[in-house]
Amino acid sequence: MKFKFSYLLYATAFASMTLASCTNDLNTVPLDQNSITSATLYNDTASYKMVLAKCYAGLSVSGQQGPSGLPDITGIDEGTSTYLRQFFMAQELPTDEAVCGWNDPGVADYHNQKWASSNVLITAMYNRIFYQISLCNEYIRQITDAKLSSRNVSSTLRASILHYRAEARFLRALSYYHALDMFGSVPFVTENDNVGKSFPKQISRSDLFNYIESELKAIDADLVVAHQNEYGRADQAAAWTLLAKLYLNAEVYIKQPKYTECITYCKKILGAGYTIDPTYSHLFMADNNTASGIIFPITFDGNHSKTYGGNTYIIHAEVGGNMVPSDYGIDGGWGGNRVTSALVNKFQPSDKRAMFYSNGQSLEIKDITQFADGYAVTKWSNRTSTGGVGSNITYVDTDFPLFRIEDVYLMYAEAIARGGNGGDINEAITDINQLQHRAFGDDNHKISATDVNNLDFILDERARELFWECQRRTDLIRFGKFSNTTYTWPWKGGVAAGTSTDAKFNVFPIPSSDIGANPNLTQNAGY
Repeated sequence: MKFKFSYLLYATAFASMTLASCTNDLNTVPLDQNSITSATLYNDTASYKMVLAKCYAGLSVSGQQGPSGLPDITGIDEGTSTYLRQFFMAQELPTDEAVCGWNDPGVADYHNQKWASSNVLITAMYNRIFYQISLCNEYIRQITDAKLSSRNVSSTLRASILHYRAEARFLRALSYYHALDMFGSVPFVTENDNVGKSFPKQISRSDLFNYIESELKAIDADLVVAHQNEYGRADQAAAWTLLAKLYLNAEVYIKQPKYTECITYCKKILGAGYTIDPTYSHLFMADNNTASGIIFPITFDGNHSKTYGGNTYIIHAEVGGNMVPSDYGIDGGWGGNRVTSALVNKFQPSDKRAMFYSNGQSLEIKDITQFADGYAVTKWSNRTSTGGVGSNITYVDTDFPLFRIEDVYLMYAEAIARGGNGGDINEAITDINQLQHRAFGDDNHKISATDVNNLDFILDERARELFWECQRRTDLIRFGKFSNTTYTWPWKGGVAAGTSTDAKFNVFPIPSSDIGANPNLTQNAGY
């Protein structure tokens, strides 16, 4: 069994907090008014790390007891409600990288790009984001210098809490980044707002961009040095990676290029000592906590963070048809997610990253509801790199590498290609050739400056390296290929051959339930 930081959450009474409503300024209320309060909770010095663990675990688990019962958010099946499961569906199903055969409410709307503000999955993603922000806000409120002094917290513990506070602010910035990317202009609350005193006001997309940027810069000195923190916790490199992503997408978010700034932070990460793992598949296995190159993971453990979401969902949902579940370290497949031919056709036959299952599967999708239509994926597994199986065959051990060094290589190259200053194209070529060597096992597929300066090559290479890692929707929007006519794929727009869709779908709608409840909110255009 591998220890991971977030499993401390089961020791904390803070886990009895849940989201009541986004209209009550996105804050939490106790499920049980007789439960331990913050006044007593923080008298235990161990609680400071335990409560931080709950903030991390908000990205992976669904509630206060695994795998179900006492959910964090309501109005949807608990296993479906988890942050990573919702994030995966929102980032992958509307793209060329995935379709799902299930008839669950809202699923078909994703790959058809025909959703509305009442979509239950979009609502769950939105609520999960703001539940996470609520957790972080409350934790930050409880660890101010004044409150620590009132509790006579020792200077030694305060030194650790300085890191904890910075990590909580990073986690909040991460969720606000997802809100920025997916919803644009959203309700905005920090630890400085009074709980339940007023409806939260809406922040513009540009102001939210500026807030995230300023937060990540402000916490830099208080985060643990890059590549030095406990596994599963954020350090400087995690914040630098988020800043690089923010800058890479700045033209989408604020209509201003920030590619030079992206290069600046990519270079900081590249100098932090991360190396790629020599085996690509190791990054997606049950012991990937030992893989090289992972900057920030969402962690899972089959016995200590049981959930039907997260990577339990990703791995079970990829298995069906003629696939043997035990080959992937699980007790059964759910027969849901596959890929389109548009993704498969981006790979050369000898590319080891082309981790698809074709036995009994057709390349083209005639009927999305049939698992045999479309190649299945073998990228994610609950088996270990040494041939073993995870600690639990139902709930997986496999972590989700939210940030990894290979993504930074590709961001660096793209920012150079888009005209950012301060980069070294030869360094970018060397870095991407590492990916090529690992992918093909030889040096016969090296790239050149022509490739690095070809944005279509970079977009396709991002698909080959990062498919099913919650990157694709954001990438396609940045490249202007998500909704318009320049690029289609099977079943885009609900048409077998694919068709263009309305540009309004580049952002999701604010859920109608929140629009109706909060008079300060204005719906995104077109919804």
